[in-house]
Amino acid sequence: MLVRRIARPLLAAPFVYGGVSTLRKPQDRVPGARPVVEKIADTADKQLPVQLPRDVEQWVKVDAAIKVAAGSLFALNRFPRLTALVLSASIVPTTLAGHRFWEHDDPTEQFGQISNFLKNTGLLGGLLLAAVDTEGKPSVGYRTRRAASRAANATEKNFAQAQKRAAKAQRRTERRLKKKSR
Repeated sequence: MLVRRIARPLLAAPFVYGGVSTLRKPQDRVPGARPVVEKIADTADKQLPVQLPRDVEQWVKVDAAIKVAAGSLFALNRFPRLTALVLSASIVPTTLAGHRFWEHDDPTEQFGQISNFLKNTGLLGGLLLAAVDTEGKPSVGYRTRRAASRAANATEKNFAQAQKRAAKAQRRTERRLKKKSR
């Protein structure tokens, strides 16, 4: 559909541009990302048997690379549902790290942060819609259930036919035995 061909690159553009920009100068994003990375690392250290790296700049670069790769694939309509899901997961920590409007006292600065926060939540909404968009085709779950149902029906039909053939063969054998016994 033409709308999808136009909408996907438009939805992917901020991610690709932001990712490339961040890869060029990751140190600009480190201060904002530090609290989020520390919180994620602390939580993960308590729940996982391994420790996550705490190098904030490394996390920023990885996130930017994910945005560039997934955004490019999404714009090119390659794995659109998966890439939309990846971008959705990527935008949440970015929004929490970059647009902490509740920490600002200046009304002008707070308004800008709220505006960007809401912009990112709007992008998240669009990505979630894209992640569940089957392009008019039945979902994988539906196709799987239908294939399983068809396989079960075919198996039952084949089993019934095999039973009929076996019963027919048995009757023929019984007739032959009766003829021989005469």
